[in-house]
Amino acid sequence: MKKVIVSAFESFNNAKINPSYEAAKLLPRRIGEAEIEVIRLPVVFGEAAAILEKRIDEERPDAIIMLGVAGIRTKITPEVIAVNIDDARIPDNQGNSPKFEKIDSEGEDGIFSTLPVTKMVENMTKEGILSELSYSAGAYVCNDLFYSIMNYLKTKDLSIPAGFIHVPNPADSDETTKSAMSTPEIARGIQICVETVLEEMEDTP
Repeated sequence: MKKVIVSAFESFNNAKINPSYEAAKLLPRRIGEAEIEVIRLPVVFGEAAAILEKRIDEERPDAIIMLGVAGIRTKITPEVIAVNIDDARIPDNQGNSPKFEKIDSEGEDGIFSTLPVTKMVENMTKEGILSELSYSAGAYVCNDLFYSIMNYLKTKDLSIPAGFIHVPNPADSDETTKSAMSTPEIARGIQICVETVLEEMEDTP
C-alpha cells in the first residue's frame, strides 16, 4: 500500500485553532490505495522541518503534502515555488523572529513544488472548490518548511512528490478575514489534491 504524509500546523498568533490541522483531521485514513498519515507540526522555524524530515526517513512515503493557513486568502492555494528566505512578520511559537535570513546559505534561491499543482486546481475547480495557484508561500514558517523539505529531498536524491498547500480561514472562523468555505469543504479540497497526486503517480511509468 502507498503512503502519503499530510502535515499541518498547530495554532499560532493567539488563534484558537489552525484550519490546516482541522481540515487534515477530517481526511479519511485511506484514499484509494494509499494510507494517509496526518502529522501536526509546531509553528517554529527549523523545528517543523526537522520533525518532518525524521518522519520521511522513517517512512519513505510515496508523497508528501504540507498544509498551512494563509489568513488573507479565501481559496485553497497550492504553492508553485518555495524561496530560500526566512523573514518573520511575527515571532514563531518559540519567539524566534529571523529577519531576511537564508534558510540554506548554499541552497538554491527557489525550488519548485513537485506536486501536480495545475491539475490539482483544475480538479478542485471542477468539484466547485474555490482554488487557485499561488506563486508565493510567504517567508514565515510555512515557506521555511516548504523550502527545507524540498531542499532535503533534493539533497538526499529522493524522488518523492512533495509540495505545500495553503488553506483559508473557514467561514465559521473568528478571524476577520475568512472564506466562504467550511472546514469540511476545505478537507474535501485537500482530499481531491491527494487523489490527483495518486492519479499522476499511476500515470507515470
